[in-house]
Amino acid sequence: MPSLRATVVIDNQNVHLTGAGLFQPNAPLHDCLVHPLHYSNRLINIRNLNQRAGQSEATLEKVLVYRGLPSSQIDAKPYARNLAQRTEWERDARVTVTLRPLKYTYQRTADGRKATDDRGVPVVTGRQEKGVDVLCALALMREARDPETDLVILASQDTDLEPALDEAIALGSAKIETASWFDGQNFGASREIRPSSRRIWNTRLDGGAFMAAWDNTPYS
Repeated sequence: MPSLRATVVIDNQNVHLTGAGLFQPNAPLHDCLVHPLHYSNRLINIRNLNQRAGQSEATLEKVLVYRGLPSSQIDAKPYARNLAQRTEWERDARVTVTLRPLKYTYQRTADGRKATDDRGVPVVTGRQEKGVDVLCALALMREARDPETDLVILASQDTDLEPALDEAIALGSAKIETASWFDGQNFGASREIRPSSRRIWNTRLDGGAFMAAWDNTPYS
């Protein structure tokens, strides 16, 4: 039986934060950064091992990564680190990283202007990814339509993406699956998103898979 040509669509921050919260809740987030290719290789291996007899195995063809990009003016170091990570991850031709600028909220003065610190830099009160879930949904649909793709695995626990799963399944072309974190020892799990139309395969990844997916590159 021929293997399935697989694309993994990754909501990067979601995968990183849910994994860290479940398996490394007390560790600095930068110490357990998820490398998309390591994650995807581990995901495909575990998925294949858990298939029933007669079911096709998958071969990793593409990894599509979506994440927020800090401001170069406000967060110069995180911005540079983010770009360095994209360069590192895209060393493998199968990986494509798409960045979307973060949305910032600021402290305001009485007259509504942005408050600044003693260096004249705006005082930030919040940073938030915006539109990454939409990019993931669009990628899911695009890959599901691609005749060169047999399987699309959505790596996210964002329930806002559940309607996109239903739409991708309704196309009746590529097979659609999901992935989630699962701690069998402590009975913990990240949210497993599910379409409303029917049940689909979900690959559960444990703490060992999370550690194997870490990016240990020493970014400055």
